[in-house]
Amino acid sequence: MQTIQAINWGELTPEKFLNEYWQKKPLLIKQALPGFNGTIDANELAGLAMEQEIESRIISNDSDNNWQVNHGPFEDFEQFGEKNWTLLVQAVNNWSKDTDALIDLFNFIPRWRIDDVMVSFSTPNGGVGAHLDQYDVFILQGEGKRRWQVGAPDPNLTELLPHPDLKQVSNFTPIIDEITEAGDLLYIPPNHPHNGVSIENSLNFSIGFQAPSKQDLWSGFADRLIDDNLGVQRFADPTRSLSLSPELLSGKDISEIKMFMQSQLQNESFFNQFIGKYLTQSHHTLELLIPMEAFTNDQVKAFTDDDSIQFVPVSGVKSLIIVEPEQVLFINGDMFQLTENTLEVAKLLTGKQPISMLIAKTFINCLKSNQLLTNVLNKGYWYID
Repeated sequence: MQTIQAINWGELTPEKFLNEYWQKKPLLIKQALPGFNGTIDANELAGLAMEQEIESRIISNDSDNNWQVNHGPFEDFEQFGEKNWTLLVQAVNNWSKDTDALIDLFNFIPRWRIDDVMVSFSTPNGGVGAHLDQYDVFILQGEGKRRWQVGAPDPNLTELLPHPDLKQVSNFTPIIDEITEAGDLLYIPPNHPHNGVSIENSLNFSIGFQAPSKQDLWSGFADRLIDDNLGVQRFADPTRSLSLSPELLSGKDISEIKMFMQSQLQNESFFNQFIGKYLTQSHHTLELLIPMEAFTNDQVKAFTDDDSIQFVPVSGVKSLIIVEPEQVLFINGDMFQLTENTLEVAKLLTGKQPISMLIAKTFINCLKSNQLLTNVLNKGYWYID
């Protein structure tokens, strides 16, 4: 495992980055991680692309600029030749702990904002073409070199569709035009056109941030209302006054309908449950390790007597804590009620670090803490190693 150090910001700091660059303009930090070559090699990435449950695709183009998209799983890669193609594998952090550790580089941003780590392997002249993303992304260069061009938002760009599964944009004027090498870090805000073309065989690690649309949130909120059989009360207007224009939907009526709909959002407990579940639900397959037989509280307590083992989180699992108006832990869309006694344990469970038995002994005698850990183990979100 390659030890992941902190970002070498140079003259910048995380605070300056957020103030000057975050969602404002792109940034290239040369040698942000000196000595970094990657957390997974090309052969390992190819192995993941052969798995049915892992989302992967190969984007290729020829000398006539004809683009093709092939979706995994793949049996072999010989048909693609030695240049002009890129293999992209989604959520590699769900299968590689070393890759998942890259997310810790960005702990100055709340963890709930991060989606996954996509890894791409590109042959010479490989790329996906100029395109836009609707979310922030940090692209960490592993082995090899790549030419990156990044432009400013431009409403005059034309959307292109060279293949049904590939969206691109027309040519743009770059404000960054650089060759990245191992350890370089490129930040690209939403809606900034960019194009990366590999100069030689290269690996890129893209830490993408989730940015749900209003459509996504409203749809998810409506689904939660239906699932929980809430929001069934009907609109009422017992103080209705005489109408002289029955064809008119008045501004007052519109306001009251808005207030009626918005009242569900004011249910703070329900909204927090919805958003906590929504933001921690994985968009990709996780390798959950559910025990064959559920552990009991006594069994979990007994594990702490064996210092040769530890409690370990599943790679890529998402979690967060909400403390107001009530303390709740969310892991992969599941909700666990907390108390003052279990809050510190929940903080350990939202971390990505294994819990040693020495640490576990400090809380395992608390019944509520024991029950919380046992429940999380039985869900398969943590396991014993």
